[in-house]
Amino acid sequence: MSAITTRAAVLRVMGAARPYADSRPLRIETVTLDPPGPGEVLVTIKAAGLCHSDLSVINGDRPRPLPMALGHEAAGVVEQLGEDVTDLAVGDHVAMVFMPSCGHCNPCAEGRPALCEPGAAANGRGELLTGGKRIHIPDETGDTETLNHHLGCSAFAERAVVSRRSLVRIDPALSFAEAALFGCAVLTGVGAVVNTAGIKAGQSAVVVGLGGVGLASVLGALASGASPVVAVDLSEDKLALARTLGPVQTVNASAPDAVEQVRALTNGGGDFVFEMAGAVRALETAWKMTRRGGTTITAGLPPPDAALPVNVVSLVGEERTLKGSYIGTCVPSRDIPRYVALYRQGRLPVDRLMSGTISLDDINAGFDRLHAGEVVRLVVTF
Repeated sequence: MSAITTRAAVLRVMGAARPYADSRPLRIETVTLDPPGPGEVLVTIKAAGLCHSDLSVINGDRPRPLPMALGHEAAGVVEQLGEDVTDLAVGDHVAMVFMPSCGHCNPCAEGRPALCEPGAAANGRGELLTGGKRIHIPDETGDTETLNHHLGCSAFAERAVVSRRSLVRIDPALSFAEAALFGCAVLTGVGAVVNTAGIKAGQSAVVVGLGGVGLASVLGALASGASPVVAVDLSEDKLALARTLGPVQTVNASAPDAVEQVRALTNGGGDFVFEMAGAVRALETAWKMTRRGGTTITAGLPPPDAALPVNVVSLVGEERTLKGSYIGTCVPSRDIPRYVALYRQGRLPVDRLMSGTISLDDINAGFDRLHAGEVVRLVVTF
């Protein structure tokens, strides 16, 4: 079969100057895709969310191999199946998951596919889990430039070839713009509360950082019966949005006594405090807001050289726990349908996280708005 043509947002240089609407780090280019090979699927992308994980590649905080077709939080329709893909059908609606799982390595065998070792290695190389790269740009000389995949998805594009292991079938009644959020923001934020923390009704939850993932954690805490639920951020607009989600108390992180306010609201500190801002200072603040015997959980991803100083006496003497959470300790094929069901029951109003939709051509300006903290989740629709 001949190669497949599509438009995609391609990043060639990290660290471009802002505003991105002027410097245009993402260029909309026409690329060709190899037909899906064994274990692969061609997906027509219908919606893709703008996430801070994308922004951290654009600004250079989290380096990736370049050039790269960016985007990892998306939903679409199965267009074509590669050999050996028997559990999906053309026309199925799917959400993309940015950590494919092999099903055979030690973490996968232990029921922890979010920590899949071959999946992490493939993502680091800019390849699909099935091996190699499927995105190309022919030049005028007849040579072909091969692009890197972003987290196995490269979803800021009209179409993408991905591993079957990067997809979860979803309810076709769900709008694509909403469905896209389930593959990253919801999996990570709700999963940190439900899976990583295993929070119980009546336990207190504090969320530091109210981007898409942080607000999803607030939703997860409310759905789990946590009480009280406290949201912490620098933005009064995001704090106001958090209060509309349910019985949520809020604290502005810029207040000199922010830690004391949280400790007063939670009777000495949160049972579980979730850091979702991706900054060491936010994690230090979350640690201070955690009670004796409590747990601080971080799903934020600061630059790779970031380090956290920890008072070991406090860690030991107060029996504190500091824990990482990657993609919400998820099992995507289990968790995405569960979270979608909760959304459709009105118990997990994920649609409240959406700030609006944009076109692919407006993606650079969209990342300006995300960087400025003006939006929670903008979604590119096709």
